[in-house]
Amino acid sequence: MHSAASIPHSTPAGTLLEAVGLEKSLGGKPVVQGIDLAVSAGEVLGLLGPNGAGKTTTLRMCYGYLRADKGTIRIAGHDLTREPDAARRLLGVCTQDDTFDADFTVRGNLLQTGRYFRPRQPDLAERIEAVLDRFGLREFKDQKPDTLSGGYKRRLMIARSVIHRPRVLFLDEPTTGLDPHARVAVWELINGLRAEGLAIVLTTHYMDEAAKLSDRVHVIQGGRVRASGTPAAVLDDVVGEHIVLLSDTSAGTRSVLDWFRARGVRPALVLADWHIPLDAAGLAAFVAAFPGVAYEVRPPTLDDLFLALAAEGKGGDTNGVTKP
Repeated sequence: MHSAASIPHSTPAGTLLEAVGLEKSLGGKPVVQGIDLAVSAGEVLGLLGPNGAGKTTTLRMCYGYLRADKGTIRIAGHDLTREPDAARRLLGVCTQDDTFDADFTVRGNLLQTGRYFRPRQPDLAERIEAVLDRFGLREFKDQKPDTLSGGYKRRLMIARSVIHRPRVLFLDEPTTGLDPHARVAVWELINGLRAEGLAIVLTTHYMDEAAKLSDRVHVIQGGRVRASGTPAAVLDDVVGEHIVLLSDTSAGTRSVLDWFRARGVRPALVLADWHIPLDAAGLAAFVAAFPGVAYEVRPPTLDDLFLALAAEGKGGDTNGVTKP
């Protein structure tokens, strides 16, 4: 007879992370309320949402730092609760904060992390040399991490998270605080890891980062998945097809805003411009109603998505944005 832990689970082909029905309360408050995740080999799933939405809590459950109140998590088919050692051996974690050991060199950090996992890698020394080259860390191998720039510290954090050849990688805000050049360098590393077949879950507040790196995104709001799909599909679902920009100081803007609000559209004031989300029909109606008003039209961005989520969280505040 098989034990419960040894009963194979039918995971969809290629799926390396499968989380179903995740729930978690902290301090008596529901933080995650029924989230499902599935990520395949060679795929990046982006988790987006405002602070407090439940993104980091979801990640922490998926890599075993927090235990889910409800739900199941499988890493390459291994149940994280029933087979924790097998599951953890196949996942890597890069947290928001730098957690390397300042007493060891760059190479020493990779060595100590590699020794942590069982069974031990017989080729760990060779693996470390390959990772030093892969992440551009060779010239710093004998330095302490605190001597590195912010960009190279993040490289070390990601390198350390993959030293044991995981199948699933969790990246929580991997480029926060980096300058543009360092961010692009980390993006290239993440793209390379995806090409090597890792399943990657990424949380970020950088909208261009989510759009460039993610094959799919889940928008998390109030501990639930608010929308899911490609970045473009999610924008259309939550925001709309177009964003109309009106100057706050232009003649006629007040009457235009009143007209929109009467139709359930709530513009958002960003600096001196009103941002108004519209579908094609709404844009046509606006143009017909105000032929003499000066305005601009652009496609929505993920920044507009965050404005929309903020408006929903406020229950439709008049300075927020909701889809018409």
